[in-house]
Amino acid sequence: MTDADSTALAGEIATTCRLTGTFTLRSGRVADEYFDKYRFEADPRLLDRVAARLAALVPPGTEVLAGLEMGGIPVVTALGRHTGLPCAFVRKTAKAYGTARLAEGADVAGRRVLVVEDVVTSGGQVVISTGQLRELGARIDQALCVIDRSEGGTEALAAQGIRLTALFTRADLDAQRG
Repeated sequence: MTDADSTALAGEIATTCRLTGTFTLRSGRVADEYFDKYRFEADPRLLDRVAARLAALVPPGTEVLAGLEMGGIPVVTALGRHTGLPCAFVRKTAKAYGTARLAEGADVAGRRVLVVEDVVTSGGQVVISTGQLRELGARIDQALCVIDRSEGGTEALAAQGIRLTALFTRADLDAQRG
């Protein structure tokens, strides 16, 4: 993808997903802007373009893509189509019935796993889920997201030995404001 293609994709995501108003984030912080990732995840054409671009960012040696509930699930499914890698779907908590598993789909034990998220703000859920996956035997040192809001997530993940790579940062999307 050329720089022009990347800029165009950032512009489309910014236009499609950026909402203004008053929003309470997962961290509890109140923001005047929100990136509604479900708007690009629900658009098959746009999600496919995002996944194609993300595929180039998957580190060599990755054995499993792990999408976090809920927004990371469509992203990881689309990304798996582009990479051919198996996917695990990671719940926030293990279900109390059936298989009672935290991670459904591909087995993560003993495998090099890339955690995939849609939007990272503080990195809190990625840190929690990575810890849980590591307890299951996953080897994790990297995470990939579509949008990094650049509000401490990179640093929080680095403190846990995880390098975050983002398709777009908040600055990339801010640059698309007309």
